[in-house]
Amino acid sequence: MTTYVIRLPDPATARGSEPSLSFTANGYEAFAEQLQDALRSPALFERWRQAQPEPDEVDPALGRTDPQASVEGRREDLSVYLTATTTLPGEILRQRLRLLAGSNWELRDVR
Repeated sequence: MTTYVIRLPDPATARGSEPSLSFTANGYEAFAEQLQDALRSPALFERWRQAQPEPDEVDPALGRTDPQASVEGRREDLSVYLTATTTLPGEILRQRLRLLAGSNWELRDVR
């Protein structure tokens, strides 16, 4: 298991470029819930894959999930911190975060 600490410095702008794949959350609990779902379920990956020009050519390894992944959120000052614990590699976590939040997130710690 790896624990990733992610900071959303401005939660209002933590949105990906494609609204149908992006965070819709406003509070830290909802951000945590949506990221947890993106790690546990293939739904976000499948929506992204279907939007690709050649969906059948997308590497299926990118769709890996971790049914035991957990994400906790907290608010600190104006930022939201998400602590994700998962067996998924960092590459997959980063891909899901880019879909959900675009470039409006920071990886603060990995343990």
